[in-house]
Parts: sequence; structure tokens; C-alpha cells
Amino acid sequence: MITPFFRSPDCAFTLLHGDCIELLKQFNFKFDMIFADPPYFLSNGGISVQSGKVVCVDKGDWDKGGTPEYMDTFNRKWISECRQKLKGNGTIWISGTYHNIFSIANILTEQGFKILNVITWAKTNPPPNISCRYFTHSMEFIIWARKSAKIPHCYNYDIMKKINDNKQMTDVWHLPAIARWEKSCGKHPTQKPLAVLSRIILASTHSGAWILDPFTGSSTTGIAANLLRRRFLGIDKEEEYLNISRNRKKEIENTTTFALFRNKIKDIATTNNSHISNMVCEDNTRGYDLPF
Repeated sequence: MITPFFRSPDCAFTLLHGDCIELLKQFNFKFDMIFADPPYFLSNGGISVQSGKVVCVDKGDWDKGGTPEYMDTFNRKWISECRQKLKGNGTIWISGTYHNIFSIANILTEQGFKILNVITWAKTNPPPNISCRYFTHSMEFIIWARKSAKIPHCYNYDIMKKINDNKQMTDVWHLPAIARWEKSCGKHPTQKPLAVLSRIILASTHSGAWILDPFTGSSTTGIAANLLRRRFLGIDKEEEYLNISRNRKKEIENTTTFALFRNKIKDIATTNNSHISNMVCEDNTRGYDLPF
């Protein structure tokens, strides 16, 4: 029996501590959407700039580079387990850079997913290139794929058009990197901004949907999900990051903070919150259907 590391009083935010590949094998619940930010395998002693200071880019042992064969094997295992936990009409979003995204794309195709888009997230405030020997790295890729080639997926076209000045949303998103106010409970070395995850969730789910993040880190996915009245399960091996995740959820349990965060995220504010007006769970049991 799985024991959650944390479960919020509103039943909309659950965390598991451990290896996602092993934990996902232990239950049969299926999700409407998955977002995954797997290791990019970039912790190789390189340097970058943060807040004007030169810093090492090493994130931890979980991000240390391996051989291409190791990377393919790792990606194949976790993607396979995620596929088993995705509804027939569900979609998966996976972020990466050129270091890992080609491996992921090949494995998604190999396992029967249909790739819908490859989003280019063009960061409006990237860190400078201190070597001055090549172009500044200012973007990441996010693959969007559906589980089945033949089963239609959820795409909220009208919402995406509305937040894009009533023009069709393209696959190039000009959004900032992480903002200082998003780090109030602590910092994760690869934390994604709420602006990115909010757009992903708005695009591909309806209110009340269940969302999984198998490499949850500080749970930006879960915070964005709850701000948009979706439900969330996050998994991570690092207890330090799960503690940050728990504190971030507790932070938005304050109704003033909850409203403030929604107003800070342009895509949510633009929609006037009309489609997310009701709570996911009105009490501690309604709508809660995870098997643990």
C-alpha cells in the first residue's frame, strides 16, 4: 500500500516520495494529462550566470550525464510507465533541450504516441553566454503528444486563441523564465515558471482533470493545476524538493495569495477565470479517487 508523502485537505494535491518508475507500477489509476521534466543529464561541471554571478550548473547526482544508451534506456522505462497511466484520450508534455529531446521524441514514436507539436519556449530573459564563443541558449523544447493516433485529444482552441490576442496560438511561446515571487518557499535548480505550466494545462485539460508529474521537483505543475482547479499527483525522489512542494501548496491555501498568483499569470487573468470558478473538491472526499 502506497503512503502519500503529503495530501492536501482539499484532495487536489498529492505527493509521493520515491522512484517514479517503481511507484507507477504499483497502482492502476489513469490521468487526463502528464507533464514531465525529466533529467537533461547536464550536470557535467559546466558554468552559467545567475543574478549576475558565475555559478556551477550541476544540479545533483540525478542529473549527471550518462551514455546515449543509458539515456535511451532510462527514457524508455519512464515513458512506458507513464503511457500505462494515461487515459486513452490523454496527452503528455515533455520538456527538454537538444541533450535529451531527440531521444524522447524517438521513444514516444516507438511506443505508439502521436506527436502533436514541438513547442519552442523562447525565454524572454535568458542568462548570458559567458564564454562568448557561441549563441546564447535562450530556449527549451516541449513535446506534446497524445496516447493514441486514432482517439481525439483535448485541445482548448478557443482559450488559446483568446490569450493570444484572438489569433491562432503558434508553437513558439515567448514567456519569461522563473520569477522571484515563485521562489518564496525555496528554490529548485530546474524550476519551471507558472506561466509555462498554466498555458500547458489550459490548452489540454478541462476543470477537474487529473494531472501527473513523475519528476515533480518543486511542483510547479501542481501549483498551476490547483490555480486552474485541476487535481494533481506529483512524484519525486528528493525529499528536499517535496518539502518545497508541500509548502508551495500550503502557500496558495491562503485565499488572498491564491487570487494574487492567478492575477500574476497573464494567461489566467486574460481568461477572466470564468472557466475555473468552482473548487475541484468541496470537501475532503468528493472527487477524490486516487487508490491511496
